[in-house]
Amino acid sequence: MKISSLDSALEIKKVKEDKTTVVITGVTGQDGSNMADFLLNLFPDGEAHIFGGARRLSVENHDNIEHLKGNDDFSLINLDITDSSCITRVVRDLQPDYFINFAAQSFVGSSWDLPRQTFATNATAVLDMLDAIRLYAPSCRFYQAGSSEEFGDVAYSPQDEKHPSRPVSPYGASKVAARALVKVYRDSYNLYACAGLLFNHEGLRRGEEFVTRKITKGVARIKNCLDREELFDPIQLGNIHSKRDWSDSEDFVKGVWLMLNQSKPKDYVLSSNETHEISEFVYLAFQAAGISGEWSGEGEKAVFKNFQGLELVEVNKDFYRPAEINLLYGDSTKAREELGWKPEISFPDLVKRMVHYDVNGGVDLL
Repeated sequence: MKISSLDSALEIKKVKEDKTTVVITGVTGQDGSNMADFLLNLFPDGEAHIFGGARRLSVENHDNIEHLKGNDDFSLINLDITDSSCITRVVRDLQPDYFINFAAQSFVGSSWDLPRQTFATNATAVLDMLDAIRLYAPSCRFYQAGSSEEFGDVAYSPQDEKHPSRPVSPYGASKVAARALVKVYRDSYNLYACAGLLFNHEGLRRGEEFVTRKITKGVARIKNCLDREELFDPIQLGNIHSKRDWSDSEDFVKGVWLMLNQSKPKDYVLSSNETHEISEFVYLAFQAAGISGEWSGEGEKAVFKNFQGLELVEVNKDFYRPAEINLLYGDSTKAREELGWKPEISFPDLVKRMVHYDVNGGVDLL
Protein backbone atom coordinates (compact mmCIF):
# COMPACT_ATOMS: atom_id res chain seq x y z
CA MET A 1 0.00 0.00 0.00
CA LYS A 2 1.46 3.36 -1.01
CA ILE A 3 2.00 6.08 1.60
CA SER A 4 0.63 9.36 0.29
CA SER A 5 2.51 12.62 0.66
CA LEU A 6 0.97 15.33 2.81
CA ASP A 7 0.34 17.37 -0.36
CA SER A 8 -1.70 14.48 -1.76
CA ALA A 9 -3.57 14.17 1.53
CA LEU A 10 -4.32 17.88 1.50
CA GLU A 11 -5.81 17.59 -1.98
CA ILE A 12 -8.06 14.79 -0.70
CA LYS A 13 -9.02 17.00 2.25
CA LYS A 14 -9.99 19.87 -0.06
CA VAL A 15 -12.22 17.61 -2.11
CA LYS A 16 -13.81 16.22 1.06
CA GLU A 17 -13.74 19.42 3.13
CA ASP A 18 -17.34 19.02 4.30
CA LYS A 19 -16.64 15.50 5.60
CA THR A 20 -15.56 14.38 9.07
CA THR A 21 -11.78 14.11 9.10
CA VAL A 22 -10.03 11.64 11.41
CA VAL A 23 -6.29 11.17 11.85
CA ILE A 24 -5.20 7.87 13.41
CA THR A 25 -1.56 7.41 14.33
CA GLY A 26 -0.15 3.89 14.53
CA VAL A 27 -2.71 2.73 12.00
CA THR A 28 -0.68 -0.32 10.99
CA GLY A 29 -0.83 -1.68 14.55
CA GLN A 30 -3.54 -3.67 16.26
CA ASP A 31 -5.59 -0.82 17.75
CA GLY A 32 -5.06 1.65 14.93
CA SER A 33 -6.17 -0.76 12.24
CA ASN A 34 -9.17 -1.91 14.29
CA MET A 35 -10.18 1.72 14.84
CA ALA A 36 -9.93 2.43 11.10
CA ASP A 37 -12.19 -0.55 10.37
CA PHE A 38 -14.65 0.50 13.06
CA LEU A 39 -14.95 4.07 11.76
CA LEU A 40 -15.20 3.06 8.11
CA ASN A 41 -18.11 0.80 9.08
CA LEU A 42 -19.63 3.44 11.34
CA PHE A 43 -19.79 6.27 8.82
CA PRO A 44 -21.84 5.86 5.63
CA ASP A 45 -19.82 5.98 2.41
CA GLY A 46 -18.36 9.42 1.81
CA GLU A 47 -19.31 11.00 5.14
CA ALA A 48 -15.85 10.71 6.71
CA HIS A 49 -12.26 10.32 5.60
CA ILE A 50 -9.70 8.45 7.67
CA PHE A 51 -6.06 9.47 7.39
CA GLY A 52 -3.93 6.70 8.84
CA GLY A 53 -0.46 7.75 9.92
CA ALA A 54 2.56 5.46 9.62
CA ARG A 55 6.32 5.91 9.59
CA ARG A 56 8.07 5.46 6.29
CA LEU A 57 10.13 2.27 6.61
CA SER A 58 12.54 0.55 4.24
CA VAL A 59 10.57 -2.67 4.80
CA GLU A 60 6.85 -1.99 4.95
CA ASN A 61 4.55 -3.82 7.35
CA HIS A 62 1.01 -3.06 6.23
CA ASP A 63 -0.56 -6.46 6.78
CA ASN A 64 -3.20 -5.12 9.19
CA ILE A 65 -4.49 -2.56 6.69
CA GLU A 66 -3.89 -4.35 3.40
CA HIS A 67 -7.64 -4.95 3.10
CA LEU A 68 -8.19 -1.16 3.01
CA LYS A 69 -6.26 -0.78 -0.23
CA GLY A 70 -8.51 0.97 -2.72
CA ASN A 71 -10.97 2.23 -0.09
CA ASP A 72 -11.90 5.76 -1.19
CA ASP A 73 -12.48 6.86 2.40
CA PHE A 74 -9.04 5.85 3.70
CA SER A 75 -5.60 7.32 3.00
CA LEU A 76 -2.26 6.19 4.40
CA ILE A 77 0.02 9.16 5.11
CA ASN A 78 3.63 9.46 6.20
CA LEU A 79 3.57 10.53 9.85
CA ASP A 80 6.62 10.09 12.07
CA ILE A 81 5.48 11.15 15.53
CA THR A 82 9.05 11.68 16.71
CA ASP A 83 9.32 14.56 14.20
CA SER A 84 7.49 17.56 15.66
CA SER A 85 7.46 19.41 12.32
CA CYS A 86 5.72 16.44 10.70
CA ILE A 87 3.01 16.46 13.40
CA THR A 88 2.55 20.23 13.00
CA ARG A 89 2.12 20.01 9.23
CA VAL A 90 -0.46 17.23 9.50
CA VAL A 91 -2.57 19.09 12.07
CA ARG A 92 -2.23 22.49 10.39
CA ASP A 93 -2.97 21.32 6.87
CA LEU A 94 -5.58 18.61 7.45
CA GLN A 95 -7.47 20.41 10.24
CA PRO A 96 -8.81 17.13 11.64
CA ASP A 97 -12.03 16.83 13.60
CA TYR A 98 -10.51 13.92 15.55
CA PHE A 99 -6.90 13.01 16.27
CA ILE A 100 -6.54 9.49 17.73
CA ASN A 101 -3.07 8.59 18.97
CA PHE A 102 -2.36 4.87 19.02
CA ALA A 103 1.31 5.17 17.99
CA ALA A 104 3.79 4.12 20.66
CA GLN A 105 6.79 2.08 21.61
CA SER A 106 4.28 -0.38 22.99
CA PHE A 107 6.35 -3.33 24.18
CA VAL A 108 6.97 -2.99 27.91
CA GLY A 109 9.94 -5.36 27.91
CA SER A 110 11.84 -3.26 25.38
CA SER A 111 11.41 -0.06 27.38
CA TRP A 112 14.30 -0.98 29.71
CA ASP A 113 16.59 -1.36 26.69
CA LEU A 114 15.23 1.73 24.90
CA PRO A 115 14.16 4.14 27.67
CA ARG A 116 14.90 7.39 25.81
CA GLN A 117 13.22 6.21 22.62
CA THR A 118 10.25 5.00 24.67
CA PHE A 119 9.84 8.39 26.34
CA ALA A 120 10.32 10.34 23.11
CA THR A 121 7.71 8.24 21.30
CA ASN A 122 5.19 7.83 24.12
CA ALA A 123 5.39 11.20 25.89
CA THR A 124 7.30 13.93 24.03
CA ALA A 125 5.39 13.16 20.84
CA VAL A 126 2.11 13.60 22.73
CA LEU A 127 3.28 17.05 23.83
CA ASP A 128 3.93 17.93 20.18
CA MET A 129 0.47 16.68 19.14
CA LEU A 130 -1.31 18.65 21.83
CA ASP A 131 0.61 21.82 21.09
CA ALA A 132 -0.05 21.54 17.36
CA ILE A 133 -3.76 21.10 18.06
CA ARG A 134 -3.71 24.09 20.43
CA LEU A 135 -2.13 26.29 17.78
CA TYR A 136 -3.76 25.13 14.56
CA ALA A 137 -6.91 23.09 15.25
CA PRO A 138 -8.26 23.95 18.72
CA SER A 139 -11.67 22.40 17.99
CA CYS A 140 -10.10 19.00 17.21
CA ARG A 141 -10.91 16.19 19.66
CA PHE A 142 -7.80 14.34 20.83
CA TYR A 143 -7.46 10.84 22.26
CA GLN A 144 -4.36 9.46 23.95
CA ALA A 145 -3.97 5.72 24.45
CA GLY A 146 -2.93 5.20 28.05
CA SER A 147 -2.17 1.92 29.77
CA SER A 148 -2.84 -0.09 32.91
CA GLU A 149 0.97 -0.21 33.24
CA GLU A 150 0.63 3.32 34.66
CA PHE A 151 -0.72 1.77 37.88
CA GLY A 152 2.43 -0.33 38.28
CA ASP A 153 3.00 -1.35 41.88
CA VAL A 154 -0.71 -1.36 42.59
CA ALA A 155 -2.05 0.07 45.84
CA TYR A 156 -5.44 -1.63 45.64
CA SER A 157 -7.49 -3.86 43.37
CA PRO A 158 -9.36 -3.53 41.16
CA GLN A 159 -7.80 -0.36 39.74
CA ASP A 160 -10.07 2.52 38.73
CA GLU A 161 -9.55 6.10 37.52
CA LYS A 162 -8.68 7.27 41.05
CA HIS A 163 -5.84 4.80 41.54
CA PRO A 164 -2.46 6.59 41.90
CA SER A 165 0.18 6.36 39.20
CA ARG A 166 2.94 4.01 40.39
CA PRO A 167 4.80 2.85 37.25
CA VAL A 168 7.59 0.29 37.52
CA SER A 169 8.88 0.44 33.92
CA PRO A 170 10.08 3.18 31.56
CA TYR A 171 7.04 2.33 29.44
CA GLY A 172 4.64 2.91 32.34
CA ALA A 173 6.40 6.16 33.28
CA SER A 174 6.14 7.45 29.70
CA LYS A 175 2.41 6.76 29.64
CA VAL A 176 1.95 8.53 32.99
CA ALA A 177 3.73 11.60 31.58
CA ALA A 178 1.55 11.57 28.46
CA ARG A 179 -1.68 11.41 30.48
CA ALA A 180 -0.47 14.27 32.69
CA LEU A 181 0.12 16.36 29.56
CA VAL A 182 -3.41 15.59 28.34
CA LYS A 183 -4.80 16.95 31.60
CA VAL A 184 -2.56 20.03 31.49
CA TYR A 185 -3.65 20.97 27.96
CA ARG A 186 -7.29 20.17 28.69
CA ASP A 187 -7.33 22.37 31.79
CA SER A 188 -5.06 25.14 30.48
CA TYR A 189 -6.41 25.58 26.95
CA ASN A 190 -9.90 24.07 27.13
CA LEU A 191 -9.03 21.44 24.53
CA TYR A 192 -11.16 18.36 24.10
CA ALA A 193 -8.41 15.96 25.12
CA CYS A 194 -8.93 12.65 26.87
CA ALA A 195 -6.97 9.52 27.72
CA GLY A 196 -8.03 5.92 28.08
CA LEU A 197 -6.49 3.73 30.76
CA LEU A 198 -6.61 0.56 28.71
CA PHE A 199 -6.01 -2.76 30.37
CA ASN A 200 -4.52 -5.60 28.33
CA HIS A 201 -6.28 -6.09 25.05
CA GLU A 202 -5.42 -8.61 22.40
CA GLY A 203 -6.79 -9.92 19.12
CA LEU A 204 -6.06 -11.35 15.72
CA ARG A 205 -3.72 -8.46 14.84
CA ARG A 206 -1.64 -8.57 18.01
CA GLY A 207 2.11 -8.37 17.40
CA GLU A 208 4.11 -11.56 17.85
CA GLU A 209 6.39 -9.99 20.46
CA PHE A 210 3.52 -9.89 22.98
CA VAL A 211 3.10 -12.87 25.27
CA THR A 212 -0.46 -13.73 24.23
CA ARG A 213 0.40 -13.93 20.54
CA LYS A 214 3.63 -15.73 21.39
CA ILE A 215 1.49 -18.34 23.13
CA THR A 216 -1.13 -18.74 20.41
CA LYS A 217 1.48 -18.88 17.62
CA GLY A 218 3.43 -21.41 19.67
CA VAL A 219 0.33 -23.53 20.24
CA ALA A 220 -0.38 -23.53 16.49
CA ARG A 221 3.21 -24.57 15.78
CA ILE A 222 3.10 -27.41 18.32
CA LYS A 223 -0.30 -28.63 17.11
CA ASN A 224 0.99 -28.84 13.55
CA CYS A 225 4.07 -30.75 14.72
CA LEU A 226 1.97 -33.18 16.77
CA ASP A 227 -0.34 -33.74 13.82
CA ARG A 228 2.65 -34.58 11.64
CA GLU A 229 4.37 -36.55 14.41
CA GLU A 230 7.36 -34.23 14.28
CA LEU A 231 9.66 -33.06 17.08
CA PHE A 232 9.21 -29.55 18.44
CA ASP A 233 10.70 -27.11 20.93
CA PRO A 234 8.50 -26.08 23.89
CA ILE A 235 7.22 -22.52 24.20
CA GLN A 236 9.52 -20.45 26.46
CA LEU A 237 7.78 -18.07 28.89
CA GLY A 238 8.72 -15.87 31.83
CA ASN A 239 6.56 -15.31 34.91
CA ILE A 240 3.50 -17.49 34.29
CA HIS A 241 1.85 -16.35 37.51
CA SER A 242 1.45 -12.71 36.44
CA LYS A 243 -2.23 -11.81 36.42
CA ARG A 244 -3.72 -9.60 33.74
CA ASP A 245 -7.12 -8.19 32.80
CA TRP A 246 -7.60 -9.22 29.17
CA SER A 247 -10.15 -8.02 26.60
CA ASP A 248 -10.41 -7.87 22.82
CA SER A 249 -9.05 -4.81 20.99
CA GLU A 250 -12.16 -4.66 18.82
CA ASP A 251 -14.26 -4.04 21.93
CA PHE A 252 -11.89 -1.31 23.13
CA VAL A 253 -11.93 0.84 19.99
CA LYS A 254 -15.70 1.20 20.42
CA GLY A 255 -15.08 2.53 23.92
CA VAL A 256 -12.48 4.97 22.62
CA TRP A 257 -14.96 6.42 20.14
CA LEU A 258 -17.54 6.85 22.91
CA MET A 259 -14.93 8.73 24.99
CA LEU A 260 -14.36 11.11 22.10
CA ASN A 261 -18.03 11.97 21.74
CA GLN A 262 -19.08 13.00 25.24
CA SER A 263 -20.18 16.55 26.04
CA LYS A 264 -17.05 17.00 28.18
CA PRO A 265 -13.72 15.17 27.90
CA LYS A 266 -12.94 12.67 30.65
CA ASP A 267 -10.41 9.88 31.16
CA TYR A 268 -11.79 6.36 31.51
CA VAL A 269 -10.59 2.88 32.44
CA LEU A 270 -11.49 0.20 29.90
CA SER A 271 -11.25 -3.34 31.26
CA SER A 272 -12.99 -6.70 31.45
CA ASN A 273 -13.19 -6.47 35.27
CA GLU A 274 -11.63 -9.94 35.46
CA THR A 275 -8.07 -11.12 36.00
CA HIS A 276 -6.38 -14.31 34.79
CA GLU A 277 -2.90 -15.79 35.14
CA ILE A 278 -0.72 -16.30 32.09
CA SER A 279 -0.74 -19.99 33.06
CA GLU A 280 -4.52 -20.01 32.54
CA PHE A 281 -4.12 -18.39 29.12
CA VAL A 282 -1.73 -21.23 28.21
CA TYR A 283 -4.16 -23.90 29.44
CA LEU A 284 -7.11 -22.48 27.48
CA ALA A 285 -4.99 -21.95 24.37
CA PHE A 286 -3.98 -25.61 24.19
CA GLN A 287 -7.56 -26.68 24.93
CA ALA A 288 -8.76 -24.52 22.01
CA ALA A 289 -6.34 -26.45 19.79
CA GLY A 290 -7.66 -29.79 21.05
CA ILE A 291 -4.60 -30.50 23.21
CA SER A 292 -5.20 -31.41 26.85
CA GLY A 293 -2.50 -30.92 29.45
CA GLU A 294 -1.63 -29.63 32.90
CA TRP A 295 0.95 -27.59 34.79
CA SER A 296 3.38 -29.15 37.24
CA GLY A 297 6.32 -27.83 39.25
CA GLU A 298 6.86 -24.41 40.80
CA GLY A 299 8.58 -21.18 39.80
CA GLU A 300 11.33 -21.58 37.21
CA LYS A 301 10.81 -25.36 37.26
CA ALA A 302 7.16 -25.15 36.18
CA VAL A 303 6.29 -27.00 32.96
CA PHE A 304 3.11 -27.62 31.00
CA LYS A 305 2.84 -31.17 29.62
CA ASN A 306 0.25 -33.01 27.62
CA PHE A 307 -1.11 -36.25 29.05
CA GLN A 308 1.44 -38.23 27.05
CA GLY A 309 4.18 -36.51 29.06
CA LEU A 310 5.53 -34.23 26.31
CA GLU A 311 6.70 -30.81 27.53
CA LEU A 312 4.76 -28.11 25.70
CA VAL A 313 5.74 -25.01 27.74
CA GLU A 314 8.64 -24.33 30.05
CA VAL A 315 9.67 -21.33 32.15
CA ASN A 316 12.83 -19.45 31.19
CA LYS A 317 14.20 -16.91 33.67
CA ASP A 318 15.65 -14.89 30.76
CA PHE A 319 12.10 -13.72 30.02
CA TYR A 320 11.55 -12.24 33.48
CA ARG A 321 11.49 -8.43 33.56
CA PRO A 322 13.72 -6.29 35.82
CA ALA A 323 10.58 -5.23 37.70
CA GLU A 324 7.46 -7.35 37.39
CA ILE A 325 3.84 -6.31 37.89
CA ASN A 326 2.15 -9.37 39.35
CA LEU A 327 -1.45 -8.15 39.26
CA LEU A 328 -3.42 -5.82 36.99
CA TYR A 329 -7.17 -5.89 37.50
CA GLY A 330 -9.41 -3.15 36.16
CA ASP A 331 -12.63 -1.54 37.32
CA SER A 332 -14.40 0.02 34.32
CA THR A 333 -17.61 0.85 36.21
CA LYS A 334 -17.37 4.52 35.25
CA ALA A 335 -17.16 3.71 31.53
CA ARG A 336 -20.01 1.22 31.78
CA GLU A 337 -22.28 3.67 33.58
CA GLU A 338 -21.39 6.92 31.76
CA LEU A 339 -20.57 5.65 28.26
CA GLY A 340 -22.88 2.65 28.16
CA TRP A 341 -19.88 0.55 27.14
CA LYS A 342 -18.94 -2.97 28.08
CA PRO A 343 -16.79 -5.67 26.45
CA GLU A 344 -18.70 -8.20 24.37
CA ILE A 345 -15.98 -10.83 23.81
CA SER A 346 -15.23 -13.01 26.86
CA PHE A 347 -11.75 -14.12 27.93
CA PRO A 348 -12.24 -17.77 26.83
CA ASP A 349 -13.66 -16.64 23.48
CA LEU A 350 -10.73 -14.25 22.97
CA VAL A 351 -8.23 -17.06 23.55
CA LYS A 352 -10.17 -19.46 21.33
CA ARG A 353 -10.44 -16.92 18.53
CA MET A 354 -6.71 -16.14 18.56
CA VAL A 355 -5.71 -19.82 18.61
CA HIS A 356 -8.05 -20.80 15.79
CA TYR A 357 -6.76 -17.87 13.73
CA ASP A 358 -3.14 -18.99 14.12
CA VAL A 359 -3.88 -22.71 13.69
CA ASN A 360 -5.71 -21.93 10.45
CA GLY A 361 -2.86 -19.87 9.00
CA GLY A 362 -4.27 -16.41 9.62
CA VAL A 363 -7.90 -17.05 8.71
CA ASP A 364 -10.66 -16.02 11.11
CA LEU A 365 -13.12 -18.91 11.13
CA LEU A 366 -15.07 -17.91 14.27
